[in-house]
Amino acid sequence: MPRTSRKTTPRLDLPIGVFDSGIGGLTVVRALRDALPGEEILYLGDTARVPYGGRGPDTVVRYARQCTRFLAARGLKLLVVACNTVSAVALDILRVEFDLPVVGVIEPSARAAVEVSRTGRIGVIGTEGTIRSGAYERALGTASTRCEVLGQPAPLLVPLVEEGWLEGEVPRLAVERYLTPLCERGIDALVLGCTHYPVLRPLIEEVLGSLSSHPVATISSADAAAREVVAVLRARELARESRRGAARFFVTDRPEQFVRVGTRVFGVEVESAELVDL
Repeated sequence: MPRTSRKTTPRLDLPIGVFDSGIGGLTVVRALRDALPGEEILYLGDTARVPYGGRGPDTVVRYARQCTRFLAARGLKLLVVACNTVSAVALDILRVEFDLPVVGVIEPSARAAVEVSRTGRIGVIGTEGTIRSGAYERALGTASTRCEVLGQPAPLLVPLVEEGWLEGEVPRLAVERYLTPLCERGIDALVLGCTHYPVLRPLIEEVLGSLSSHPVATISSADAAAREVVAVLRARELARESRRGAARFFVTDRPEQFVRVGTRVFGVEVESAELVDL
C-alpha cells in the first residue's frame, strides 16, 4: 500500500517544551511568556516525584530522559530544562540523545551573576543535588576566573513553595538559616539556583537586606534561562512573534494542586493540567 503523506508543522510553529521536577518551572514559563509572547509552550511538571534534589545522579538522568521523551514526542523546536538538578547532571546527555536545542538554567545564571558581581564573591542556593554536583562552580569558573563560589543547600524551600507557603515565620526562619553563612562570607551576588526560588524572591531580598552590610544582587535562574532561549531562537530564526501563543500543562500527580498553586502563587494562567504517566 502507498504511504499516506502527513502534513508536518513548520519548525517555526512548533512549541517550546519546558520540564521541571514539579511546579517551580512555572517561573520559567512566566519569564518566557513575557519575553516571547508569540510562542506555544508545553510544560511538564513531574509532581509525582518532586523534588529531584535528593535523588542520585543515575535516577535524575532516568527521570530527565523520560520527561524529555514525553515532550519531544509531541514535536518541539527547543527544550528548556527548568530543573537545576537535571541541568547539573543530565544536560549534556539530553543534548546528545535528542535532536533539538536544549537550554538549561545553570550556564545562563552563571553568566548573569558574573555580570552583576563587583567582588566575584557569589553565593548559590539550591537543592542538595545541585550544590553537590559542583555545576555552578564549573559554570562560574568558565564565565570568570576571579569568582569565589559559595554554595548553600536549601532543601526546605522547594516543599514550602510547592505548598504555597511563602509568608510567615517558617519560611523566614528557613531563608535566614540558609543565607546567614553566605552573608557572613561577604557575598555581593546570590544565584537563586532553583526555579522554585524566584517565588520567594521578595522574602529572600528582605532577609539579605537585614543580614548583609552591603547590597546583594539576586539572580533568577528563570529569567536568565528565558534570555538564553530568546538568543537561541533568534539566532536560528525560529522566534515566532506574530500572535499570542498558548500554553498546555501536563503533570504526573495532583493536577488540582498544580492549577491552584500555579495560578495563585506563580501568576501563570493555568486553567487546567492533564494528568499523565511517564
